[in-house]
Amino acid sequence: MSKWNVGLAIALGLPLLVGLGCNNSSIGGESLDDAGVGEDLTPPPPPPIPGCTGACVVNTSCPSAMGPTTITGTVTIPSGLLPLYNAKVYIPSGTSIPPAPVSGATCDRCDAVSSEIASTTTDINGNFVLNNVPSGSNIPLIIKVGKWRKVITLPAITDCTTTKLAAADTRLPRNQNEGNIPRIALSVGSADAMECILRNKKLGLDDKEFTTETGTGRVNLYAGANGVTKFAANLNGGAAFTAAAVQPAKSWWDDINNWTKYDIVMLSCEGNELMTYKSPQALQNMETYLGMGGRVFASHYHYGWIKNADATKQQIQKVVTAWNPTAGPDPATENVDTTTAKGTALADWLMLPAVAGSTQRGKLAVGGARYSVASIDPKLTQRWVYYPPATGNPIPQYFSFNAPVGATASAQCGQMVFTDLHISGGGTAPYDTSPNGGTFPTTCSSTSLSPQEKALIFMLFDLTNCLTPIVG
Repeated sequence: MSKWNVGLAIALGLPLLVGLGCNNSSIGGESLDDAGVGEDLTPPPPPPIPGCTGACVVNTSCPSAMGPTTITGTVTIPSGLLPLYNAKVYIPSGTSIPPAPVSGATCDRCDAVSSEIASTTTDINGNFVLNNVPSGSNIPLIIKVGKWRKVITLPAITDCTTTKLAAADTRLPRNQNEGNIPRIALSVGSADAMECILRNKKLGLDDKEFTTETGTGRVNLYAGANGVTKFAANLNGGAAFTAAAVQPAKSWWDDINNWTKYDIVMLSCEGNELMTYKSPQALQNMETYLGMGGRVFASHYHYGWIKNADATKQQIQKVVTAWNPTAGPDPATENVDTTTAKGTALADWLMLPAVAGSTQRGKLAVGGARYSVASIDPKLTQRWVYYPPATGNPIPQYFSFNAPVGATASAQCGQMVFTDLHISGGGTAPYDTSPNGGTFPTTCSSTSLSPQEKALIFMLFDLTNCLTPIVG
């Protein structure tokens, strides 16, 4: 048996008679029959690497001085401003590129079985090293974070060399021409401006991706429950959740089908709980959406979705064990929770020169801080950032939880992140404001990322990634 067959079989964890070819290449083999007599076998041609031409085989016998055939690079957010932690980078197996993710609530778990020729994930610097890759021409490489996906075709890979990819090739897509972007519904509010963080000078999405609900853009804005309606004409979602003064008979939130067509729902603080506009059906719909695999990011007064859930029917209210009616300092220096692997990664990531989010490891300067939550259930939640008062218990400021709440880890599909901060409250002037003071996108005035926005982006990509269990 040739070194190609042995090396490839080891790399793929397959029986040694199975090989990998590419279009016009195939690999044969030899075995012994039951009597111990050698017999030449001619197995069927193995499937090619998608789109690959030429030899397209994995050489695992490279000289030690040269090292294995390797691809390296640095994955960044769409704007290129920040490195991306825990992105998956792989070369697919099979005869075609896997289809793009389907929009809407789906169960995307990190333990799902998949088939790759070579696979790795990025470190906190966004760097990856993909070893034992096939050599040849037109080899596809996929970068994936949940439903963010970019497919690159590598023109030529030579045996036993290292190919470093350009930064422009390894940032996530800014528009749909560059790759797949999750479909996002964003409810604006008068007290925060979460819509601005998604744009080109921050997270990095092109403005053409902000369209009406019936348009082709991946981000649809809706007016929140406080009746904010001042959008640019072509960017209003077409139907506000509510009217400015009169509660409608049925809101957008009341129809589960509105939720489930989106991958992510972002809820920007409205300046009050405004539960009059969030019916029991709407509260149940959020929990149903999360259980189906939906992802929700909510700021400040949107704690109402948790606090006012029906304890006789819903599990979501269990994630918060006590509510805090007192005020605290604003601005404040808060702690990153480094008792978990992800919290440790966030603390280290914020200290990177390329991020510059902290000047002291584990500390985060925030503005717009609020203190709505007194304590959370550590078995159901992941605490990311908290305020340490001089006396009393730490106060959670960022936390997340998986759903269905209380289900076994293997049965959970969705996730929610709650921040008790106003995202647009940090940094320096000019500040982003919500559309009640003007029209989107002219209200997005800030041109730099504050430390708390950088932390939010880290958690936003963690939220959209495949689901991993929370260890309480």
